[in-house]
Amino acid sequence: MSNPRAPQIHGFVSSEFAGVRTAFEENFTQRNELGGACCVFLDGEKVVDLWGGIRDPETGAPWEEDTMVIVFSLTKGMSAMTLALAHSRGWFDYEARVVDYWPEFGQNGKETITVRQLLSHQAGLHAFHEKVDRDTIADPVLLSEILAREPPAWPPGTRNAYHFLSLGFYEAELLCRVDPAHRALSQFFADEIAAPLGLDFFISLPEEVPNARLAPLTMSGFVKSILGYPLPMILTMLNPWSAGFRACIVNPGSAVVMDKDRIYARDLEVPSGGGVGTARAIAKAYGVFAMGGSELELRSETLNALMAPAVPPTRGYFDEVLRDNAQYSLGFMKPFEGFPFGHSGAFGTPGAGGSLGYADPSVGLGYGYVTNRIGSGVDPDPRDVALRDAITSVVG
Repeated sequence: MSNPRAPQIHGFVSSEFAGVRTAFEENFTQRNELGGACCVFLDGEKVVDLWGGIRDPETGAPWEEDTMVIVFSLTKGMSAMTLALAHSRGWFDYEARVVDYWPEFGQNGKETITVRQLLSHQAGLHAFHEKVDRDTIADPVLLSEILAREPPAWPPGTRNAYHFLSLGFYEAELLCRVDPAHRALSQFFADEIAAPLGLDFFISLPEEVPNARLAPLTMSGFVKSILGYPLPMILTMLNPWSAGFRACIVNPGSAVVMDKDRIYARDLEVPSGGGVGTARAIAKAYGVFAMGGSELELRSETLNALMAPAVPPTRGYFDEVLRDNAQYSLGFMKPFEGFPFGHSGAFGTPGAGGSLGYADPSVGLGYGYVTNRIGSGVDPDPRDVALRDAITSVVG
């Protein structure tokens, strides 16, 4: 007898990955999925490409093959790819000081910060002291001046602190400084990654993308969302004097990437949280990196740096914003006990609400999962975990 709650699932899986389709279906019947997609590339070949459920709960419109959704911090990984390409082209060194490429950055105690420390959430620049809003973000000259003036919260390289939205703005200015064409990060991504690989992914969503291609988000509710986080983080996020509150809630706050009329903000570059795209695009990009990145002319030295273990700050991996351990490296998250994914050498980023994208070079795998029902908490989402468990049963 058919399950009346089971939605139509579209796409395909290769025979050995049939368990991924089962897990994807069970996300809807057992784990409260609304709409979503999952894709896997293995050894350069697409072996899983699934989508289904409801794109827009108000109209009942289905999730289509080309439906895109915002992925919040999963965007960090796509942005980190741009820096990896710049590194491969010899435009900067991960171990060099940021001021070597951006002299104005060296104000208020930031003179010795290395590119590695900045990209790995170890610069103490996780929360702005000056006001940053949508108008500021839309003015790259003003934003650059604010970034340059910001003081670190503590001696750089000593502590972890998750740079919710600030990281991407620093990455964008650094990339603009080293790129001979001085492109915005979103434009560099479009030119050098999305176009060559044929990706439906935007770091700055164009005006011409119709609302009908976008999946509005369904939130889990304030109380349920809050209860999903560890108590120390809840207390941090509810404290208006805390760096965590300033970083995530108000300055500029994660809501800056939303738009009540157009679903998501248009032509606004938020490289740490404003990316919009498909699971297929995410999996393909990571799949290319997992296979060495030859299509993008990624050098082996760069890939080896991305695969290397995270370098801890001097006071260890405890994150002063998340209030728990976390490991970051060169713009990506690395697998650790609290968020395991892939094998040794994997790198990627999760997004608030449950999405995840990562590369696993040891087995040549790229993975992408996206959803429009926002889950709660910072632990791996059960929907994503079920999909990855099914993948692990095949690739080990």
